[in-house]
Amino acid sequence: MTRRARRNHSGAFKAKVALAALRGEKTLAELAQQFDVHPNQITTWRAQLLDGAAEVFGGGAGAAPAAVDVKELHAKIGQLTLENDFLSGALGKAGMTSAKR
Repeated sequence: MTRRARRNHSGAFKAKVALAALRGEKTLAELAQQFDVHPNQITTWRAQLLDGAAEVFGGGAGAAPAAVDVKELHAKIGQLTLENDFLSGALGKAGMTSAKR
């Protein structure tokens, strides 16, 4: 028996198959034959759909954006500006400045 090349299914196809499995109108064996995938794969996709369903409606753990500390960002900008100015001056003294400035 020859092995079939590994196939990559799109997210839309996986969702279609998983939703068909959730409807329960056909058995896993029937769905596997219809969509030409293994029944275990359908079970996996169905479980992934159910696990990720809460994130669709904003109930996931990462739903809230991370808080941004503006003072910390301004301090970092100031530090980087100071370093750039210092390095620019050091390069100028070494005679290695570019023609940009």
